[in-house]
Formats: sequence, structure tokens, C-alpha cells
Amino acid sequence: MKIAMVGSGYVGLVSGACLADFGHEVVCIDKDPGKIERLNAGIMPIYEPGLAELVAGNVKAGRLSFTTSLAEGIDGASAIFIAVGTPSRRGDGHADLSFVYAVAEEIGQNLKGPAVIVTKSTVPVGTGDAVERILGEANLPFRFAVVSNPEFLREGAAIGDFKRPDRIVVGAEDEFGQQVMQDVYRPLFLNQAPLIFTSRRSSELIKYAANAFLATKITFINEIADLCEKVGGNVQDVARGIGLDNRIGSKFLHAGPGYGGSCFPKDTLALLKTAEDYDSPLRIVEAVAKVNESRKRAMGRKVIDALGGLDAARGKKVALLGLTFKPNTDDMRDAPAIAIAQALIDAGVTVSAYDPEGMDMAAPLMPGVEMATNVYAAIEGADAMALVTEWDAFRALDLDRIRTIARAAVLVDLRNVYRPDEVRAKGFTYTSIGRT
Repeated sequence: MKIAMVGSGYVGLVSGACLADFGHEVVCIDKDPGKIERLNAGIMPIYEPGLAELVAGNVKAGRLSFTTSLAEGIDGASAIFIAVGTPSRRGDGHADLSFVYAVAEEIGQNLKGPAVIVTKSTVPVGTGDAVERILGEANLPFRFAVVSNPEFLREGAAIGDFKRPDRIVVGAEDEFGQQVMQDVYRPLFLNQAPLIFTSRRSSELIKYAANAFLATKITFINEIADLCEKVGGNVQDVARGIGLDNRIGSKFLHAGPGYGGSCFPKDTLALLKTAEDYDSPLRIVEAVAKVNESRKRAMGRKVIDALGGLDAARGKKVALLGLTFKPNTDDMRDAPAIAIAQALIDAGVTVSAYDPEGMDMAAPLMPGVEMATNVYAAIEGADAMALVTEWDAFRALDLDRIRTIARAAVLVDLRNVYRPDEVRAKGFTYTSIGRT
């Protein structure tokens, strides 16, 4: 089966490489000639564990190729995936669908035979209807179908998520669309991955509902962590105690500085805007988005408190350990570190930072932050260090060495990586999340 993947960003590249690894012939299409040139040279535009090797292997096998020409890429394809960006639209927060619609128009102008057009991008309810209408206006003389197939990839674990998914959701309105999608995902039947067929609108809503629910779990445990600090509880014990309930589950119950990344912030906002349009407000999701946004800057204040308060903090130096919104990615979109750093800078604090993979992405977003060459260079001369992203490289820091190079032994652990008694035994002043 020939498959075209329009968009070679995070979702498109991972999905295309994995589908090629299943044995399909996949062409990844992107308007950016520089990106295509780099991909043809084996240079990945993103950091994702195992992706470079997966791409190289399938290019070598002749199953994966890259082009800037949509007409060339979709020629002969049975399934054409739209995997372009849908960022928050400036001004109103709605998902910007201009890229999706532009691709649909171009497909309509260049399609030469029957095909299923698949929206892989995260899109609001009703987008598939609009794509179908755009293609219908092209008066194509052959059969086509528009299908929704949302992605559920976690950055840092995307390849495993694609190859061993919890479920595959397909929103299809006819048998033609269903059959082609069954053929696309047939290799996964051996893994007994459930293929769930729904209406197209239900499929579009599933993606947003899933992300909003996970964002709610994160925000809930963060607020419980704040309460634990007030009453003398331990949020990790609370999370374990409720997470062992099968009705709740343990995932996404890790207290921290708030969620970020490419999905949760924009998807919760887009869902809220859709709810407003249909006069069906989502009060819980509204609260989640508001609480999460305020939490990021509150973590900056937590670091300032560890320095002795606003007056004492001015003129001091803080080292931020980890900048990306989560480990095993270079993604800085809506990363809590950005708001934390700004809160510190606004308080007159000098900020240095180090991240194993996110330095290039972080630098233009954090102009007032000194980017260090390694973790110990960031800590040198610091009055406090704040562990913001739980990279493995930060899980076993040489605390004895840090005491000799830092100006003060103060650790603010925003991910609860360390055990309080062990850190304090090394002579550190230690602050964590939801643990007294």
C-alpha cells in the first residue's frame, strides 16, 4: 500500500516512519525545502529516541522517502494523511485550521484516483465535514472518503506508542474509508491493538476529550500537593493511595510545576472554544486551564521563597536543571521553565540553565537566561538550583561536588526526584512539591 503523509513534523514524521516500518511505501511531504533536504541527509528536525535509526533503516530499505511536491507524493496513494500543525489562533484561541484546509484544497487539485484522506492533525469537531466539502468542490470524478484518525503519541515514547497503541480510533462515514484504514493498520492486528470505528465527529472529539481528562488529572494532583503542604501530608503517598484504585489509575498523578508541550495547552483551549461556540460550557476544563497557567509562575515564587523571599532573592543566582516540558524531547512549547525563569528574572534573580536536549530550542525563548554547557557549569556559583524537568541525567547528581561549586546548598525539587532525608543529610536546604 502506498501512503502519503502531508506534514513532516512530529506527528507526520513519526507516523510515516512507523507505517513504513510495517511494510507500507510511505512518502512524507513538506513545504519546507530545508527540512526535506535535512531529512534526505538523515538529519532529524526533532529529538525523539530511536527516530533517526527508524528513518534511516526505512529509507535504506526503499520504503520511506521525502519530497516537497504534494502532487508527486500523493500520486498513486491509497491513503493520504494530513498531519500539519493546528496551533492556537491568535486573538481567540481557536485551533488554526488554515494549514489543514490549504492541504485539502491542494489534494483536490492534484488527486488522480480513489483515495482516503485522513485527518491525523488534532482538529475540532466538524473539521472532517469541512475537508469533505472542500474536496467535493473539486468535482473529483472518482470515489474518495474523509476519515478522522487522531494520534495519541507521547513525546519521548512516540514510536512505542504508535507500534503498541492502547487503541486506534477511526472516524469513518462509509465502508470504503473503513476498509482502507483496516488495511493501513492490519500489521497491528498481531499486537491485538483494538481498532475502534466511530462517527467522524466522535473521533475528532475523542482526541480533545482524552487530552482534557489527562490535563485534569495533572492539575488535580498539583492542587492536592498544595493542600498536602498546608496540612502535613505527602502527595506521593496520596497519589499512590488513589492511583491503585483501578477506576482512577496511577498515570498522570505526579505532582509538578504544571503541564506544557504541544498538546495539552492548545487542545484544552481549542476544546473550550468549541464548547463556547455550541453553548455547552466545560467548567471543569476551564478551571484546569486557569489553574495550570497560574501554577507555572507560582513555581517561580516557590524558588524565590527558598532564597528567603523577594528582598533576599534580588541579586542572587538560580540554576534551572531541565527546560523542556518533559524529558526525552527537545520540545519547549509552553514549558513551565519559561514562566519560572521569567518570574525569577522579574524578581531580580540571575538565571542559568542546562538541558540535555532542549538548549537550542530554549535559547530564543529565554533571552535573559544564561545557557550553560553542562549541569555543573549551570550550578557553579548559584545560590539555589531548581530541578524543573526530570531528565535521567539529573537523578543522581554529585551533591558533594555541588556543595563545593555552588554558593549555597539549596535544592528546589519541582519533580520530587530526590528523597528529602538523603538530600538534607548532605547539608542541603531542600524543598519539594507536596511533601513536608
